[in-house]
Amino acid sequence: MQELTTGAPFHWLGAGWADFRAHPAHALFYGACFWGMALILGVVFRTKPEYVMSIASGCLLVGPFLAMGLYEASRRRESGEAVALGHTLFCWAPHVRSMALLVLILIVLELLWGRASLVVFAVFFNTGMPSTAGVMDAVFNPDNLEFVLVYIGVGSVFAALVFSTAVVSIPMILDRDKDAISAAITSIRVVFSNPGVLLIWGFLITSLVVAALLPWGAGLLVVGPWLGHATWHAYRATVRWQEAPEEAAAG
Repeated sequence: MQELTTGAPFHWLGAGWADFRAHPAHALFYGACFWGMALILGVVFRTKPEYVMSIASGCLLVGPFLAMGLYEASRRRESGEAVALGHTLFCWAPHVRSMALLVLILIVLELLWGRASLVVFAVFFNTGMPSTAGVMDAVFNPDNLEFVLVYIGVGSVFAALVFSTAVVSIPMILDRDKDAISAAITSIRVVFSNPGVLLIWGFLITSLVVAALLPWGAGLLVVGPWLGHATWHAYRATVRWQEAPEEAAAG
């Protein structure tokens, strides 16, 4: 693990933006995919909120594979290789078993998160689940402050767990073909080694994504791929691999 300064996340964003500008067409393609998923989730939330968790699980299944394409573009640019859309679209294929297991872990965490959220609603709304409009009224009602605090607290625990598991594990699988468990454990160790810096990184990611959702999620066209590229540089800055003896000798 590498020791990091508090300014490191801003450096990752700068490096990610440089990757975006180097290959804007590729980045915007992935940005359009992220935007499309956000639009689908928004429509489902407004019309069929009971299906939101199912659709979100589908997005969680597809999202890491899309992000992997952005990591591959950054990896290729870093190593001086040519970057074509075809290279990024299928870079996950050699690592599909590890990726599938990691995605399964993330989906299980999301389902547990959803179940915990339902328990919180059941405790505070024992007359039945509120409608979509009722949920918004409950959140912004000062009389429900205790509910809001508990809901945010439960969500924060699961969000931290998902973030810690995924923050560098996917680019690690791409870069080193590690198994999902080893990648997830290393990712969690990265967070525990530099909790303050990774907290800033998580705050920046959350802030940019929230800002990108207005209006109509159109900001994801830029913010989605930008953060994808930046995450590659976060991985490269936080995890250092020892050279194999033959590599060291060749150097």
